[in-house]
Amino acid sequence: MDDLYRELIIDRYKNPQYRGELNPNDITFEDDNPYCGDHIRVDVRLDENDVVTQAAYSGQGCSISQASADLLIEHIHGKTLEEVKVLTKEDVLELLGIELGPVRLKCALLSLKALKAGAYGLGEASDDLVE
Repeated sequence: MDDLYRELIIDRYKNPQYRGELNPNDITFEDDNPYCGDHIRVDVRLDENDVVTQAAYSGQGCSISQASADLLIEHIHGKTLEEVKVLTKEDVLELLGIELGPVRLKCALLSLKALKAGAYGLGEASDDLVE
């Protein structure tokens, strides 16, 4: 089963569905993973009811960080801002479908960290957002 998920990760890395930037946007946030140099920017558009109508990510990094971002952005379409704020690392790991060590976990959670920091309107992202 892990092989199937690894193929999904490689496919999302090579053929992302949600890569890009949204201008204008209602939420935008950028963050880096200092351990490996990954960089992610997340942009979100909301409707009048604070429901995600469009979202995209940009940046560079390893296959895990980029695939995770693509899957997460797909996952939040149609969710309310409040639903986005309560997403957890378990949600991201379920989307990826494989177990990760501590270093790769930081890669996988970078997009969630940026998304939640933006959703909460924070000036700086914290690892506490994804714990």
